[in-house]
Amino acid sequence: MSASVKSSPLGLTVLALLHYRPLHPYGIQRLLKQWGKEQVVNVGQRAGLYRTIERLQAGGLIAVRQTERDQQYPERTVYEVTDEGRAVTREWLEQMLAVPKAEFPLFPVALSNMLMLSPDEVTPILERRAARLAAQRADLERQSAEATTGLPRIALIENEYLLAVLDAEERWLQGVISDLQDGSLTWSPEMLAQFEEASASGAAAT
Repeated sequence: MSASVKSSPLGLTVLALLHYRPLHPYGIQRLLKQWGKEQVVNVGQRAGLYRTIERLQAGGLIAVRQTERDQQYPERTVYEVTDEGRAVTREWLEQMLAVPKAEFPLFPVALSNMLMLSPDEVTPILERRAARLAAQRADLERQSAEATTGLPRIALIENEYLLAVLDAEERWLQGVISDLQDGSLTWSPEMLAQFEEASASGAAAT
């Protein structure tokens, strides 16, 4: 039955939280934010969380534990992870840890089409990105510092990874900006046309 449930970052995180104790959707969303998991999973819209819960339940990975009724709140359904869900959680976790997945983020796509702009147009655009990355890194460092009090390192290991990725991108981006500014990275319509002509000639010769 679980073969029909496709692994996802939010699905894995929901299953992992339910390993600790049964929870209702609001409790899951609250813990996701309290533990800073919104840095790695999209929990901005509750509808996405409910859809994930429905898929996990339909696949037999979680089940209804009980329904809570309180005069102050709407009826809340509490979920718990099943034995099959525990096995699938481990399977998904091992797969995500061990196997790099071909992902297609937006930035490399934009870089591959950057030649549509001129170097003078690209430089300030990349400078804006660099400023945003610096602000994002500072915010993540602040959140990590505030959250580390009394917590073991493993609880925020994903923040270490995110900071390392941000640092690497910042250093690479500053290098590209520097190359644009000193002219060592440049292009023009004429240069690209010559390259295309040479490529077409080489292809025709073969």
